Amino acid sequence: MQSSSKGWVYGFLGILIFSGSLPATRVAVFELDPFFLTAFRAVIASILALSALLIFRSSWPKKNDIGSLLVVALGVVVGFPLLTALALEHNTSAQSIVFLGLLPLCTAIFGVIRGGERPGKLFWTFSIIGSAIVSGYALISSGTSSTIGNFYMVLSIIVCGLGYAEGAVLARRLGNWQVISWALLLSFPVMLVLTMVTFPTAITGYEVGTYVSVAYVSFFSMYIGFVFWYRGLSIGGIATVGQIQLLQPFFGLVIAALLLQEHVGWLLVVVNIGVVLCVLLAKRYAK
Repeated sequence: MQSSSKGWVYGFLGILIFSGSLPATRVAVFELDPFFLTAFRAVIASILALSALLIFRSSWPKKNDIGSLLVVALGVVVGFPLLTALALEHNTSAQSIVFLGLLPLCTAIFGVIRGGERPGKLFWTFSIIGSAIVSGYALISSGTSSTIGNFYMVLSIIVCGLGYAEGAVLARRLGNWQVISWALLLSFPVMLVLTMVTFPTAITGYEVGTYVSVAYVSFFSMYIGFVFWYRGLSIGGIATVGQIQLLQPFFGLVIAALLLQEHVGWLLVVVNIGVVLCVLLAKRYAK
């Protein structure tokens, strides 16, 4: 299998895992503070990261990698989880998931800036069309969704795209799982303090779904998903493999409808069909 094809396979597995993140976060913030959830999931994932680094005796990152690791940490360990958790206090996961359709274009832009990639013109055309579809939906549905919730989602997309692109560049030198592992360890002291400050008065009495959701975002969204995702981006190309993210809203909406019984109207379905077509065409004309 060619490296580009392998990249798409790894990327697809990563996105499949990430697709459950917003629905799980939506369940968790019904009962937990967004700041606590963000910090606690990072602390749990940091324990996994430390274990992996010790077991496989991974080498330390170089000094000139620390800045990039901090960017990754701020983008995907702190920024995206916190901003999406805040957004999901105001909007449903179905309303928020559609904004993820903007993430491929954002990741591709940072891939050009940070990774030196140069996708073809038709690639950009279909990427922009896909993002325009998502933006149009956001404007049409602004009357039913929260403006502040939408604002948090847009910010989360920007910081996440930067974190993805920066992490993919680092993965070529450090390795895919090593990047998220070191980023988690760098953020661990701050996240541990924030966890202690925001720790709830009781850890029992919550719905079962809350515990399951916290476990999911801690183990899968915060760590395991990145092992596949950064691997895919690093070997298949940041901009091209990043277009798989256009499928994430579709998978996320299915999860929201089946597990959370959230309403998914015909407009959301049309929007997601449109972005799926865009990702397929962007892949075809990536070079």
